[in-house]
Amino acid sequence: MNQPSSLVVAISSRALFDLDESHRIFEQEGREAYCRYQIEHEDEILAPGVAFPLVRKLLAMNDRLGAPLVEVILLSRNSADTGLRIFNSIQHHGLDITRAAFTGGRSPFKYVAAFGAHLFLSAEAGDVADALNDGQAAATIITAPARGSDSDQLRIAFDGDAVLFSDESERIYRSAGLEAFAENERVAAREPLPGGPFRNFLAAVHHIQTRFDADSSPLRTALVTARAAPAHERVVRTLRAWNIRIDEALFLGGRDKSQFLAAFGADIFFDDQRSNCEAASRHVATGHVPLGVANPPDDEGQTAARDG
Repeated sequence: MNQPSSLVVAISSRALFDLDESHRIFEQEGREAYCRYQIEHEDEILAPGVAFPLVRKLLAMNDRLGAPLVEVILLSRNSADTGLRIFNSIQHHGLDITRAAFTGGRSPFKYVAAFGAHLFLSAEAGDVADALNDGQAAATIITAPARGSDSDQLRIAFDGDAVLFSDESERIYRSAGLEAFAENERVAAREPLPGGPFRNFLAAVHHIQTRFDADSSPLRTALVTARAAPAHERVVRTLRAWNIRIDEALFLGGRDKSQFLAAFGADIFFDDQRSNCEAASRHVATGHVPLGVANPPDDEGQTAARDG
């Protein structure tokens, strides 16, 4: 795997800012009313959205790194006209975001790869699904109040199967049960798991971490998984084979993850199971990864929004 030279995160306007009122107008009155509203209110600054604290911490890392190694790019279904309010708000909040794609109502997912982004965060489920199917790491931000941990350190938590790793083991669990899953992981303990959609994003995060020792890193990561012994060994050996550091690994054996995420102080958590995401979103910003056996077609609950 080639080492990334920087960490690039693409984000939609509705994940970055609170656009609930604009979204309501779009859904109830249509595109033209939405466009008029945005233009009429383009000098009114938008309040932070659920992913705003995450973006602020991402951009602040450049000061710690002493180099512009982290970039955030805006990908939006707005037009350039209606997107003016977005950029006015970016400037007001002092966010160093200069690159953007405004697609005028079309899905911006193809620009994820074009910009070389390692991660795409959006409130639009369909755009996220398109990006994942295109081989990109992507997650649907669960609507919740903007929040971040009190620490200056950026803390990112990941589920394992179908996020960092493929869902092949999860498929065994769902088709044959827990005992068959545990036996498969015991037998294959020394066989690295195939990578999931977030493997390359984790590698880019790890590349930044290698510039610091563990105690001074501006980034801290955690694996928060329902796995438990003996299924833990294959995970540990997989990360070792990838030469990727995970700072904390929580093997919960099926326990609810929410309180553990709060204890870790996560700024964001990624999981493939919607129920886990809904529970976690009460404590931390959460991204649903609608991929794999836990997300059959149309299970994500596609939204008609087009202002993401």
